[in-house]
Amino acid sequence: MAGDVYMQYGCGHSAPPGWRSFDASPTLVLQRLPIVGSLARRARSPFPDQVEHGDILSGLPLGPASCRGIYASHVLEHLALIDARKALRNTHALLAPGGVFRLVVPDLRSYARRYLETNDHKASHQFMEDTCLGSYSRARGLKGMVLEFLGNSRHLWMWDLPSMQYELQAAGFVDIRACSAFDSEDPRFAEVEDPGRFVDALAMQCRRAANNATAQAHAHAHASL
Repeated sequence: MAGDVYMQYGCGHSAPPGWRSFDASPTLVLQRLPIVGSLARRARSPFPDQVEHGDILSGLPLGPASCRGIYASHVLEHLALIDARKALRNTHALLAPGGVFRLVVPDLRSYARRYLETNDHKASHQFMEDTCLGSYSRARGLKGMVLEFLGNSRHLWMWDLPSMQYELQAAGFVDIRACSAFDSEDPRFAEVEDPGRFVDALAMQCRRAANNATAQAHAHAHASL
């Protein structure tokens, strides 16, 4: 039925029954190819068969307002700011009125606080490593560049509570709040949430407005900020 889909994007190897699970990893594409796929599956842990290839930026094979719940765990930090904004707008469009979106990203404030609280000579190194904002070395040679491309582990933008709240409001979401694992009013989210992914992380829950009047009023209030 329209508006009854539960979907997650950037799912990795998480693909519980009853969820549409999408990942944009190039590794997933390679693993599904004949001949080459068998080599790719040996090189990296294979994606479950239930995982579908799909990119929230270019569009997922779901209709507008088709989802009751959407989940994205440690995805948005891998996108440049402009792309992250597009992902939020696309997520909003996929939600049915009243639908819930929950997201988890690394919490920049948590890492910054830890960095500022120590004078250890390795503090800056640890900060760069924890936030995935730096690189110990550059990939060299064809093999190194391919592995770096497939890995996609670098963070392109970091988030804290005020910045994420602002972007969610700009994308049209309402009822925005910080959340923790398994605290959603909708028990279906417990099927995809991993408490380990909430450590040193910023987790948010929000909704698409239940009616257009609420959405328009909210958008006007946000524009006046």
